[in-house]
Amino acid sequence: MKKIVLAAFAAAIAVPAVAAPGDTDTEAGSATATIIAPITLTHTPNAALAFGTIIPDTTAAGSVTVTAAGAGSDDGTATLVAGSVNTADSFDVTGDPSRLFDITTTPGSVTNGTQTMSFTTAPSVGSAIISAGGTSAFTVGGTLSVGAAQAAGDYVGTYDATVTYN
Repeated sequence: MKKIVLAAFAAAIAVPAVAAPGDTDTEAGSATATIIAPITLTHTPNAALAFGTIIPDTTAAGSVTVTAAGAGSDDGTATLVAGSVNTADSFDVTGDPSRLFDITTTPGSVTNGTQTMSFTTAPSVGSAIISAGGTSAFTVGGTLSVGAAQAAGDYVGTYDATVTYN
């Protein structure tokens, strides 16, 4: 009888436990998504980074600076004509309310068709927050490099401004 009990006990240990048929469990996970308004940059109509009317030095290069507030100054080599109009450029931003964004601007150049002058740019702020109404604005100043004996004429050109959600 001992052998039968031992054999039954050994058989019970050797057989793995089997789950009851149909025994499963499921739990729901969660997912979220947030959609924000795209950021949009618009150049203010009729705005321009205007360096003004300049008299170049005949022998030395110079520069003219316009601040992001629109104030013009010269380095004493290139000379702004008295009463010259200087203005900062202007941009409008729309996007997701209360969201922070960064502003970058590139250097540019102006040409009269045959000659070119380069300039650097400086936005009024490096980053800003879009208002609760979904808008913001900034200005751009810069420094124009004027060559020695720079040719007379009207010079025009461009540069790029970029806004990026932070």
